[in-house]
Amino acid sequence: MSGLSHTPGKRAYGENRTAGSNPALSASQAPEVFHGHPVGQAAMVMLRPNNLLVVLLLAAWSPASAAELRGTVVGVSEGDTITVLDAEKRQHKIRLAGIDAPEKHQGFADRSRQNLSTLTLKKQAVLDCYRTDQYKRKVCRVRVGGRDVALAQVEAGLAWHYKRFESEQTPTERGTYSNAEASARASRIGLWQSDKPVPPWEFRQRGVK
Repeated sequence: MSGLSHTPGKRAYGENRTAGSNPALSASQAPEVFHGHPVGQAAMVMLRPNNLLVVLLLAAWSPASAAELRGTVVGVSEGDTITVLDAEKRQHKIRLAGIDAPEKHQGFADRSRQNLSTLTLKKQAVLDCYRTDQYKRKVCRVRVGGRDVALAQVEAGLAWHYKRFESEQTPTERGTYSNAEASARASRIGLWQSDKPVPPWEFRQRGVK
């Protein structure tokens, strides 16, 4: 032993001194450390932008905190709202992400609900849920048998692509949903058989019950 004393608990977080290092060096003079090796300032300048780039790329993906849920669809209340029973017998009210279906008392509301029932009811669903809306419903991407059921509603002309919240979708999803709506509109299928179908968000603003 060299006789040098060591005081437990004095090492600062991230400190990694090497032999011959000067304890009197100020924080600005002390060598930077990367994976256990001292790194010069020039190298650290090169490393830091890369780290920042990774952070920015991760932050750019939306939604960033999706949580997977699996269960059986046990209820369909509207063309964009279902109830899922998970393995622990808990029920979850689910709002399909990316679409807005006709409200009750609107034209095609029943057909939209019936079509969603055909796609989902009593079937196993895989959901990616990323937020809760003002009615305490989980907003989720929903797949049954690998099929995106919200997109299927748009393709059938029984729901709108909900552009108010399209920022929550990936660029690929935005393009796919927008193209699906345009195709249904051009083919005049579902609610697009009407000359001027009223979007559900406008219907809700009118306060019609």
